[in-house]
Amino acid sequence: MTANEDQEMELEALRSIYEGDECFKELSPTCFQYRIGDLGNPKAFIVEVSWPETYPETVPVVSMNTFFNNSISQPVKQSIIAKLLEEAEANLGTVMTYTLFEYAKDNQEKLMENHEPFSSAVMSSEPNSTTVSSNNASSSKKKEKKDQLSKAQKRKLAERTDHRGELPRGWNWVDVIKHLSKTGGKDDD
Repeated sequence: MTANEDQEMELEALRSIYEGDECFKELSPTCFQYRIGDLGNPKAFIVEVSWPETYPETVPVVSMNTFFNNSISQPVKQSIIAKLLEEAEANLGTVMTYTLFEYAKDNQEKLMENHEPFSSAVMSSEPNSTTVSSNNASSSKKKEKKDQLSKAQKRKLAERTDHRGELPRGWNWVDVIKHLSKTGGKDDD
């Protein structure tokens, strides 16, 4: 069989195997994604497999460059890709997309053993961005000076609140009703 016939047969097989599976996504007839793990699991990741022209005689392109994988460190991604490519080398000459996805599912814990979740916002590569934000934070602290209340304002506030300093239930209902009467709420025919 030629490479194109093998690809067509594997494409048909993948579509029938993963029909209705929310983890599988066909991006194009030669590019597929599969989510390994549940959505809430911090060790879940997405593997993308793309077929070159000569697939399955050559190894497919395995990638983890999706937004879903942003919380995974680069060394962990590289080790997962390396292990999947080792598996692909072992299956060279045969269709292997299903095999790669199943290998990743079966070995998820082993593949993610060195994974320590981190926020991509925390790992900023630009040191200047953190200094700019800290300067903005200090200037906003200066601006947030508490307003001084007069004796009359304090007395009025104390009369409205209970002994714990909380406003009683419904203290602003009149304002809400007044607002609703001004804005409408009735059909104007």
